[in-house]
Amino acid sequence: MKKLFMRLTVGVAFVAAAVSAHAGETLDRVMEKKAMVVATNSGWPPQSYLDDSNEMVGFDIDVSREIAKRLGVEVSFETPDWATLTGGRWQGRYDLGVGSVTPTKARAQVIDFVGIYYYSPYVYVVHKDSDAKIVTDLNGKVIGVETATTSEDFINRKLEIDAPGLPPIEYKLEPGEVRTFADSMLPFDDLRLGAGVRLDAVIAPEQTAMNAMKNGYPVKVLEGEYAFREPLVVIAEKVDPEWTAKVGGIVEEMKKDGTLGQLTTKWYGKDYSAD
Repeated sequence: MKKLFMRLTVGVAFVAAAVSAHAGETLDRVMEKKAMVVATNSGWPPQSYLDDSNEMVGFDIDVSREIAKRLGVEVSFETPDWATLTGGRWQGRYDLGVGSVTPTKARAQVIDFVGIYYYSPYVYVVHKDSDAKIVTDLNGKVIGVETATTSEDFINRKLEIDAPGLPPIEYKLEPGEVRTFADSMLPFDDLRLGAGVRLDAVIAPEQTAMNAMKNGYPVKVLEGEYAFREPLVVIAEKVDPEWTAKVGGIVEEMKKDGTLGQLTTKWYGKDYSAD
């Protein structure tokens, strides 16, 4: 009996030591190095993209820099593919993800949602010469979406946003064909060729659609209703609750002091920070 007790004591001590060794590992790493690695996108204007000087710029980049500033650390950026960014199990390669990620039930299993930092309405985009006036005019048509995104989940009627207080998703569109693209701007490149040439419509964030029009794409947004409205979250690897809480507090501060409203207005011409 005594031997069994001793074994149990040693086992508990070992587990406690293991937990202690892993507690706060991301927070400790960032603060010791005074440096943070953020995973984001490199081709998603105006959220995040490479400018003419090959420098990362955009809304998500500004948000990342502000978080780093408030932590008192430097920031660098990595641009993994979307599935890697949202799939978790980063094994310490990235400390934070700031890539306009939607909190879904599936993603909640593999990544931590640090905090909502803005909201994005998704819209139906058609060529400027399209005859489509309302969503049901697109029934049976060819719809383009970026792969592994909420646009794809929505068009396939599988979207499950994991956030309180949002109205239920309404599915009004019955596509004839769905075409997926590896990058957010690629469906717009096909749509710009003409109504029905390759695509009849694209489903994308309003911010992305407005940026495409600003840059000369001959497209327009169907007026009157959004496809859906989603919250966007900063994400972290599911290994360090202290880190998640620390950055979550900073995001909340940025919301309360108006920083996020200023940044969304800077990049989108509109305050998207309010719920």
